[in-house]
Amino acid sequence: MTVSSFDHPYLSGLLGDEEVAAFFSIAAELEAMLAFEVALAKAEAAEGLIPAEAADVIADRAHRFSPDVASLRDATARDGVVVPDLVRQLRAAVGEPHGRHVHFGATSQDVIDSGLMLRLARVVPIFETRLAVLSDMLDGLAVTFGERTLMGRTRMQAAIPITVADRITSWRAPLQRHADHLTAFAQTGLAIQFGGAAGTLEKLGEKAPAVRAALAAELGLADAPQWHSQRDRIGALAALLAAITGSLGKIGQDIALMADRGDEIALAGGGGSSAMPHKQNPVAAEGLVTLARFNAAQLGGLAQAMVHEQERSGAAWTLEWLVLPQMVVACGASLRLAGALLSSIRWLGPA
Repeated sequence: MTVSSFDHPYLSGLLGDEEVAAFFSIAAELEAMLAFEVALAKAEAAEGLIPAEAADVIADRAHRFSPDVASLRDATARDGVVVPDLVRQLRAAVGEPHGRHVHFGATSQDVIDSGLMLRLARVVPIFETRLAVLSDMLDGLAVTFGERTLMGRTRMQAAIPITVADRITSWRAPLQRHADHLTAFAQTGLAIQFGGAAGTLEKLGEKAPAVRAALAAELGLADAPQWHSQRDRIGALAALLAAITGSLGKIGQDIALMADRGDEIALAGGGGSSAMPHKQNPVAAEGLVTLARFNAAQLGGLAQAMVHEQERSGAAWTLEWLVLPQMVVACGASLRLAGALLSSIRWLGPA
């Protein structure tokens, strides 16, 4: 077993999501950080803070730049962050007289946080699309089987009869709310990070707001004041990820219980047993429950990471790096598994 099941050679077949995980690869991270440096140079050149020729050369060299990853690894062990060595290498690639203009006025956290936002900006539409597909699938099941009768159960005991549509509504309604919250987050939560050494952009003077706005526009992110030690937007995203996986976990739990009864649902496929070949285990449903509980457990870690001391924390910030990528991939895997599970339903409710 590897450290993470999300990129394990075979466990990732159940718990992973290659499409989403790709945005947390080293290639994607480096691409995003270099995009920040290029956009920063363009924004500063537009405001006359660095020569226009410097911005052109920085963009040209960055697009052809292949960093020494071994050097980045060694430097990160020393510096606690990758950006100082990345900037050193990029400045060397740009050369003089323009290398000195790389990263002007920025700090490591600006590069890393903005790079994260760039990658999340590509993940959020994937989640929105998958939620919309799930909602459509549930609507289709409601049309086909919605009038059938189920026994409603409270505290796992028989209560009163309900319809299949009633239960599907309890599955679908939260997904629409999550989709709305994702859309809202995409508009304001995916924000540029740009504050300089201590959040004041002191090197840019009165041109700081204009440079920040231009930088945000260049990267397609929301313009916002620096949030170096204000991690509520990360906390809000984590809560939303946990809410999505939690709602999908509820669907998985319900379907697993319905399958256990034998007369409330029929699923195609399912998982085989090495000891009991006749069994069809509700693997996707169980996976949804697991991922819901996983993200619920990780949510506390990101709540801890909101406690930054003074203007920047190394410890709290590093904790985010450990927790957030796994939460995002877990959410992607949950949405993927939910689609597989709903598509496997052959009928709902006794005919």
